[in-house]
Amino acid sequence: MLDDLDRRILRHMQADPEESLPALAERLALSTSRLSRRLDKLRDSGVLRGQRMEISWRALGYAVEVSLRVTLDKTQARAFDDFIEAARDIPEVIEIQTFLGRVDVRLSVIARDMGHYQQIYRRSILALPHIADIEALMLVSRLKSDEGLPL
Repeated sequence: MLDDLDRRILRHMQADPEESLPALAERLALSTSRLSRRLDKLRDSGVLRGQRMEISWRALGYAVEVSLRVTLDKTQARAFDDFIEAARDIPEVIEIQTFLGRVDVRLSVIARDMGHYQQIYRRSILALPHIADIEALMLVSRLKSDEGLPL
């Protein structure tokens, strides 16, 4: 699927995503047009899904992150759909993951402080439909957070 040149391109893009196309082409000893064609191929094949800006929610005053592990009442036919649809509407829910096993869904919730989290939890989280059980895990520290792939 990927050849050595594709891997080199992706490694460099992971290391410095803001590098200009001409600078990246020069670093890889390619013409800008050849690099552009390679990038188009990687986009067309779904390997590259676009570029994004990462915003630090901590820098914006959100000091608390809580991971909620939720078990749903699966006797309800639309439990997953209803829950996820409602959870998407909570602005402080920054990630939703679904699982197979005892835990059905994990929500990552951010808040300015514990008082703010308590408001979100009472007003929004507990109002979500079809919750059978919920467990909150407070994030103490993030030791590794790297979306880079070993290419």
